[in-house]
Amino acid sequence: MNPPELERLIRTALAEDLGPDGLDVTTVATIPAERTDTADIVARADGVVAGLAVAAAVFELLDPRTVTTIVATDGARVARGDVLATVAGPTRALLTGERTALNLLSRASGVATHTRRWADALAGTKARVLDTRKTTPGLRELEKYAVRAGGGGNKRMGLYDVAMIKDNHKLAAGGVAAAFERIRQAFPEVPIQVEVTTVAEAREAVGAGATFLLCDNMAPPLLREVVAAVGDRAELEATGNLTLDRAREYADTGVDYLSVGGLTHSSPILDIAMDLRPK
Repeated sequence: MNPPELERLIRTALAEDLGPDGLDVTTVATIPAERTDTADIVARADGVVAGLAVAAAVFELLDPRTVTTIVATDGARVARGDVLATVAGPTRALLTGERTALNLLSRASGVATHTRRWADALAGTKARVLDTRKTTPGLRELEKYAVRAGGGGNKRMGLYDVAMIKDNHKLAAGGVAAAFERIRQAFPEVPIQVEVTTVAEAREAVGAGATFLLCDNMAPPLLREVVAAVGDRAELEATGNLTLDRAREYADTGVDYLSVGGLTHSSPILDIAMDLRPK
C-alpha cells in the first residue's frame, strides 16, 4: 500500500474508536503513562496472513516509540497459535491501537486466506483468480493488497485506470464498436475491457479491437465456444456466480482468468489476537 493511503486508512479507523477528543478512556484511566510492555500478535486460526506492516503502522502512528518485530511473512500460511509479530513500547499505545490493528490485520488475512483457496483450486491450469470492485468502501487498497498476498490478481483499482464496457454502456453508446471507439478516442492510453454474453458479442468485440473480454454468466460449454471462436486474439475472463467447488471446471474451459467478487465482499476474517506478555 502506498504510504499516504495507508495513513488515511489508519487515521480514519482510529478516529472511529477515539472520537472527537482522541481519547481511550479505559486505558488512560488504568495505565500509567510511563509504563511499557511487549505484546504478541497471535493467530487464533489456520490461514494466510496479510497486513502485518499495516498493523505495525497503527502502533507507530499512535506512538513512534513503539517497535514492531514482524515474525511471519505476508502471504505465508500460518497455524493457530503462531506468533505473527511482537510489539514493544508504551502500554497505552499498545492497548489503544490493539483493536484497530487487529481489525485491519484480520480483515486482510481473511481475504488472503479465501483467495488462497481459489488459487489452490486453479493450480495446474493457466487460469488465475482476480478480484473485482466489490470491495468494502474505504478498504479497497488494503483488500486488493490482500488478494495479491493470497495468490490472486487485481483486475483494476477503480473506474479511472481501466475502461470496462458493460451492457448499459453498449446500450447508451449504440453498440460495442461505438463504445470502444469513443473510449479509444477520449483516452487512448487506457486499457479497454468488454463484457460479452454471447459468442457473437465476443466476435464483435474482438473485431472492434478489444483484447480483454469478460464472459459474463456463461456456463462452461458456452465458454468453450468463446475460447474456440476468439483463440489467442484476446484474454478471456469468466465472471458471474462462480463457486469454489466449480472453479476447476471453469478453468478447464481455457479461459485466462476467473473474477470473484466474493474474495472481498464475502471473506470472513482470520481470527487474530494480541496478548500482553506477563512481567
